Amino acid sequence: MFDKILIANRGEIACRVIKTARRMGIKTVAVYSEADANARHVRLADEAVLIGPAAARESYLVIDKIIAAAKATGAQAIHPGYGFLSENEDFCHACEREGIVFIGPPVSAIRAMGSKSEAKKLMEAAGVPLTPGYHGDDQNPAYLHQQADAIGYPVLIKAAAGGGGKGMRLVEKSADFIDLLASCKREAISSFGDDHVLVEKYITKPRHIEIQVFGDTHGNVVYLFERDCSVQRRHQKVLEEAPAPGMTLERRAAMGKAAVDAAKAVGYVGAGTVEFIANQDGSFYFMEMNTRLQVEHPVTEMITGLDLVEWQLRVASGEKLPLEQEQLQIRGHALEARIYAEDPAKGFLPSTGRLVHLAPPAESLHVRVDTGVEEGDEISPHYDPMIAKLIVWDINRDRALARMLQALADYRVVGVANNIEFLSRLTACPAFAGADLDTGLIEREKAYLFPAEEGVPDEVLQIATLAELLRETALADKRAQRTADARSPWHARDGWRMNATARRTLLFRFGETERAVDVAYLPGAYRLTIDGRSVEARGELNPRGLLRVELDGTRMDATVIAAAGRRHVFAKGRAWQLAAVDPLHHGGEGGGAEGGLMAPMPGKVIALVAAEGAKVEKGAPLLILEAMKMEHTITAPAAGTVKAFRFGVGDQVGDGAELVEFEAAAA
Repeated sequence: MFDKILIANRGEIACRVIKTARRMGIKTVAVYSEADANARHVRLADEAVLIGPAAARESYLVIDKIIAAAKATGAQAIHPGYGFLSENEDFCHACEREGIVFIGPPVSAIRAMGSKSEAKKLMEAAGVPLTPGYHGDDQNPAYLHQQADAIGYPVLIKAAAGGGGKGMRLVEKSADFIDLLASCKREAISSFGDDHVLVEKYITKPRHIEIQVFGDTHGNVVYLFERDCSVQRRHQKVLEEAPAPGMTLERRAAMGKAAVDAAKAVGYVGAGTVEFIANQDGSFYFMEMNTRLQVEHPVTEMITGLDLVEWQLRVASGEKLPLEQEQLQIRGHALEARIYAEDPAKGFLPSTGRLVHLAPPAESLHVRVDTGVEEGDEISPHYDPMIAKLIVWDINRDRALARMLQALADYRVVGVANNIEFLSRLTACPAFAGADLDTGLIEREKAYLFPAEEGVPDEVLQIATLAELLRETALADKRAQRTADARSPWHARDGWRMNATARRTLLFRFGETERAVDVAYLPGAYRLTIDGRSVEARGELNPRGLLRVELDGTRMDATVIAAAGRRHVFAKGRAWQLAAVDPLHHGGEGGGAEGGLMAPMPGKVIALVAAEGAKVEKGAPLLILEAMKMEHTITAPAAGTVKAFRFGVGDQVGDGAELVEFEAAAA
């Protein structure tokens, strides 16, 4: 076994590999770009080597830098993770040339499966079922058109060197073929430097089912069952599960045999995934083979009780596979949801910025969180915006679905837009819950998955108001402790008035709608009135925003996070983002007028106009943000003092990020 390995990757997969290596007593070396200097994988590794600027093409994709880092640190092997150089035959060859073990398949297997058309020729020879289509070398448009007509429409044009959903065009009728072929070839040459395409029959309502395979250097190959990855957006996976719903023993055995045959045909070693397009009638066809560990490998680990990274390390060090096919078993059901910093309402546009608050659900036998970030870290514009992979397990699919819904409801993310609520709706969607699966599910269930925005329930406003009041009280108590007379009644924020009841109004904005909450102070409680309807509220708030709420005697738990003039309310499995516009509010973070000190959109800080500690007037320029090729000046929301800048010149910031710590002058 190796003493030390280098991980040629970043983010959650680098952290994932480090976890297993540490358990096995293997030292780890991380590599990092300038943008990742403080990243979690760097903090976790035993050693870390800087390999270049933020751009992946100048760091994570530079083979010579990775090899040099491995040699300099004495790493005996390199784990490539997924993405970046994981399926690059030149990288694998460079490792072999330098006497460093590549924790993956041999160069020949990567080369064989690197071209979709060449791979399909090999699979045809090995007897693996193929989708009806043309996989040849003649790329004359007229000939390809003729082949498409013979196959019968609809057909799919696919870049032979494609991946990640790029270089694909669906052709519904013959008259559209030539134009769509030209479009596909343009994208293929731009994305992959190769415009070679293949043409296949398009399967109506297809399912995407993949088989996990593993081979060793002793000629043994096994399959570790299947994963259903049908739920996709723009050909990218969103929710994965294992085993595949509705899978019969006979079909599983047939798909497993086909996957093993595919692996043996190329002399495969290590972890690999053979992907199939499956018809609703049970027929299936080879699509491609991914010659690496998959993003969704944890669901296989959850149902088999195995550590696939450990298997990779053992096989790469020359050991035989730990188990034979007859010893492998499925237990229960697992699902994985990819938590991304993206905005589903804006076409899944990536979001960047600092994770102001990050509280994943507690891990257990049933819940696992694989992540590369922690609270306070940045989601950078330079790389994939994944926050985490949330994996759940239970004894059957229905219970696993319930686990996923609860785990998503418990997830708290503030600082970047995210897809958690979308994933909750997707998990609860009747089509998904009922296992009516195909790759078009998200598109056909749009009405359910993207409902019209509703107003904020009164209960949410009551929770936000209670948190605001309790936060003010806690802040007043903290300030009192710093004075000479901490017990003075003048420090209290209990609303005491002589011969009167203290009243005030708090305002919150949701979208374009502003709502008022009238507050009356009671002994140990508050009377909250919204549109004439009143409740008696009391509760307890901890520094992490966890709130124990009691409304007219009904108790519940919620979380309220104050950040940049906004109040993020998590309650009853949902999240609401409210703008706090109460002129009397002094608690929370980043005090000041609502919206004045927040980034209006993702961008880069290009100038700090004011100085820290400076006293400024309302409207004075504080900093300049460059976004969407335009400059935006952030100004003082009121007269006051610039306490601190949250970012420096050149820093990237996310939409809504708090830019300046500002203290308004006393009225």
